[in-house]
Amino acid sequence: MSQQAGYSPSFKRPAEIMRMRRKRARSDAGVFSSPSAQGSADSPGQSESSPACVRPFSPGPLFNTQNRSGGGTKRRNPFANLENIYSPKKKLLIYNDDGNAEAADNYKINKRTEKEGDEDMSTKTECQGVLRLSARLTEVENQERQDISSKKCLTFSEDDSLFEEEGEDVKSPLLKSPQAIAPASIAPPVCTEYPADWSLKTRLLFTSSLSLLWAEHPKAQEEALGLNQHCRAHFGTLPHSLQDPKSCSELRCAFQQSLVYWQHPSLPWISLFPRINAERSFTGKSTPWAQDAALQQSLMSEWSVSLSSLYSLLKAKLCPYFYLCSYQFTVLFRAAGLGGSNNISALISPTTRGLREAMKAEGIEFSLPLVEERRKSREPQNLTVHQGEEEEQKEKVQECSELNEGEDCQAGDEGENNGFNDDDDGSFSWLKEMGVQDKIKKPDSISIQLRKEGHAVALDHKPESVVCVEGSHTFTLINFLINCKSLVAAAGSQAGLPPTLLAPVAFRGAAVHTLKARSVNVKSQVGSSYQNISSLEITGPILPSSLHTITTLLRPAQKGNFSATLYTHTPTGVMNTHTTKEQGAGGSVDLSGCGLHPASIQQLKQPSSLGKTALTYINMNNYSYTWKN
Repeated sequence: MSQQAGYSPSFKRPAEIMRMRRKRARSDAGVFSSPSAQGSADSPGQSESSPACVRPFSPGPLFNTQNRSGGGTKRRNPFANLENIYSPKKKLLIYNDDGNAEAADNYKINKRTEKEGDEDMSTKTECQGVLRLSARLTEVENQERQDISSKKCLTFSEDDSLFEEEGEDVKSPLLKSPQAIAPASIAPPVCTEYPADWSLKTRLLFTSSLSLLWAEHPKAQEEALGLNQHCRAHFGTLPHSLQDPKSCSELRCAFQQSLVYWQHPSLPWISLFPRINAERSFTGKSTPWAQDAALQQSLMSEWSVSLSSLYSLLKAKLCPYFYLCSYQFTVLFRAAGLGGSNNISALISPTTRGLREAMKAEGIEFSLPLVEERRKSREPQNLTVHQGEEEEQKEKVQECSELNEGEDCQAGDEGENNGFNDDDDGSFSWLKEMGVQDKIKKPDSISIQLRKEGHAVALDHKPESVVCVEGSHTFTLINFLINCKSLVAAAGSQAGLPPTLLAPVAFRGAAVHTLKARSVNVKSQVGSSYQNISSLEITGPILPSSLHTITTLLRPAQKGNFSATLYTHTPTGVMNTHTTKEQGAGGSVDLSGCGLHPASIQQLKQPSSLGKTALTYINMNNYSYTWKN
């Protein structure tokens, strides 16, 4: 196929050249409309000396012009209309000789040429010949499209018509890939609840972009009504929309109700929580019971009555849970149906080997959940290790039998398995041979026993030492704690002071207390600007139900946007450990009379998913929770 002189297929046609070509094509069309041109249109065998015979739109009968000689026969590129070459919304890539690709926006070029062509056509007179020719060309072009789609030819031509304007493409539905879908169109999952946390908190710090000043300085009537609702276990309903939380009396009363807890003993001049590592809080304070045995006996007698009252309420499902905080350990008692267990359960943390031995001596059955969980995770590995050890043991027995030293080998193997050799059992024959047996001090039986049970002592005061007691053994545990002499410190700043009892409901001998709340507005730097941030700080022994009730109230008051930093009492961080006899969510147990909000009961019924960790951060964004532990 012939090409025009000076034309390169890789040359990118500018808009001006396209406009000139379009004018020439339209002028040629005017010549074709004459009778002589129409007659010559039916004779394809014309000279190729005239370049005016180039057909501007589509292949078909060749046109012959008599204005110029030497015209060539031009064939239109049949792939100029394919979607993979031309599309109004796609860019055409033209590769230069240096290998770089240029992007030609055909859609913009064609729109510009259409506009300019329309302006040129407005200066000319319309004729019927041009209309007939256009109709004929359109018909031939449609037929050509059908032929091309059926043949699926993949050969490119270097024809100039590749850059000429085409008709409107057939619109087809555009399928979006997963990457093309906007992230904003995918709604994030909404989490309306965070996992139950059975650890005690010492401090909560809430922050929000909306004001939290409504939570402090309650009116006398609101504080009295909140206390009354707490004692009667009455929970009011809040309005659906809170425009101004500070003017909502129901919200302020419910907030005061959530701050109430019950404690025994109660000493106004001493803070009785926390008790572990709390010697500084007792330093310099008056402790008249320290040197008075009769006063100590009176305090312990009242404390025993309060503990027995709490356990009776727990057994009757009138108290959901309570805490016993001593100077050495903390005990959590839970009613049946809470924490995923259908029985009354108790968790003690941390423990020592002496405490566990004393519980065994009293006939209290207990388990070490974290130790058993670690043991189960290692069972597949230990199974293969034990098989290898048995094979080695058989080989050693065979060798010993051959040497007639079976007894010595067996004694040596037992020493290795127990973590010590035969010297620990009192076999010092080699010292006698050296003559120094009287100069070496032999270990006593107590040292040997402690060495054998070193793994048990290693758990002391660690999170893995948490003990779980379930069922009827919890009643035996109550009696054990009442009669345990080591429950009260014999010396130090806490000497003679009974453990602290904490509960969300009233019990015999308890005093009502409220958590301290304080709100402050601060400015926080966000990027290059400062933003007003309101904070609410709550201090005291914060029980699990109090935490849940407070966050439930903040949800509508802060319009579903707030965050909270939680400070956990470290010894209680492992109270979220799964017990060994959990039986689902305890849905068959009715706890409607335990004095808690129904939403809090539903949350505390579920087994905690935190394991031996506790919540440290809670964030609510657009009424959806996220948390860290």
